[in-house]
Amino acid sequence: MDSARHQAGGATRRSMLAGAALLLGTGRAAAQERGQALTGAGSTFVQPVLNRWARAFATMEGEGGATVSSYGTLNYEPVGSAGGVIRMLQGSVDFAATDVPMAPEELARHELAQFPLVSGGIAVAANLDLPAGIALRLSGDVLARIYLGQITRWSDPAIRALQPDLALPGAPIVVLHRSDGSGTTWNVASFLARRSAAWQSGLGTGWTLPWPVGTGARGTRGIAEALRATPNAIAYLEVSEARHPGITVAQIDNAAGRFVAPDAAAIAAGVAGLPWDASRSFHQPAAEPASDAAYPILATVYVLMRRNPASMAGTRAALAFFRMALTERPAEAEALGFVPLAPAVAAQVTSYWPTAIRGAR
Repeated sequence: MDSARHQAGGATRRSMLAGAALLLGTGRAAAQERGQALTGAGSTFVQPVLNRWARAFATMEGEGGATVSSYGTLNYEPVGSAGGVIRMLQGSVDFAATDVPMAPEELARHELAQFPLVSGGIAVAANLDLPAGIALRLSGDVLARIYLGQITRWSDPAIRALQPDLALPGAPIVVLHRSDGSGTTWNVASFLARRSAAWQSGLGTGWTLPWPVGTGARGTRGIAEALRATPNAIAYLEVSEARHPGITVAQIDNAAGRFVAPDAAAIAAGVAGLPWDASRSFHQPAAEPASDAAYPILATVYVLMRRNPASMAGTRAALAFFRMALTERPAEAEALGFVPLAPAVAAQVTSYWPTAIRGAR
C-alpha cells in the first residue's frame, strides 16, 4: 500500500510539474536581469526565516570575500514548492526551496543536489471567538472529515466530543486551503492520508489537490490574511504566521493519542532522531513521529541546487549563505518557531556539498 501511494504521489507530482512548467516560463534571461543578486524560489513556508537570514547575508563580510560581497542580496520568490522546483529545472534560479524532498532517482535524472535546511510545524488554526486559555482539539480523522466536507459546522458532535466543556458556535466551518502548488499542502495531505482511509483513497497526497470544499488562497501569507479576515474559518499554515490575536491554534493528536500544540519543544521532538543519510541526498519519506511528545504535522525544507552549475560564483555565494544560516544563525530560526538542524546534521550537510556540487568547498 505504501509503495502504491508513493507511486501515485510521484505521478501526481510529475503531472503537476508539467502543468506548472507551462505557467512559469521565466527562463535564464530573467535571472540575468537580476544582476548580482543571489536568486532562489520556492517554499512560502520557509520565507520568514529566509528573509531574516537574507538581512544578515547582505552585511556579511566573512567567508567568501569578494564572492559574497558581489552577491550581497538575496532575491527570493515565494512561489510555492512546486514553482521553485520548476524554476530550478528551468535553470532560472541559483537554488530552490521545497518542503517535499526529491527521491534520489529524480535527483539523478535532473542532475540536482539536495540537502535539508530547517524544519518546522504546520499549524491548524481557526478564526473562532473562544475564551482565553481554552485549547481547541482536533483529531486527524476529524480534520480529514472537515476538509472532505463531511463535517460542516463547528457544533458537530465529532468536534464537541473532543472538548465537551467548550461551547462551540453552530456556525458553518469556512474551509481555507492553498490554491498554488504547495509543499505545506503535500505534508498536511500526507498526515491526513495516514489517519483517514477515506482521505487516502480519495484526495491522496500532492502539491495540489481536487478539494471538494473550501476556498483557495496563494501562499502562506495569502492563507494567513484570508484566515484573519474570515470568522469561523479553518486553515493550515506555517506556525509563526498563525500567531495573531483572534486566531486559535489547534492541538492535534499524535501517534500516542496525545493532543499536542505546535510549540518549539513538540516540533523538535517530532524531528529529533531522523536518520539523515547523505548518500541518499538526505531524502526522508513522510512518516508519523514516534515520540509521545511530538507534534505530528511537520515539514522539513530542502534546498535544491545543480550538480554542475552554470555560475560558479552564484553557487559559491549560495553555499556561503547556507553555511552562514546553518552554522552561525540557527538561533534566528528558533526565534521564529523553526527547528534548526542539529550541529552534527549541519556538519553532514556542509561535508556533502563538495561531493555533490562541482566547485563547492
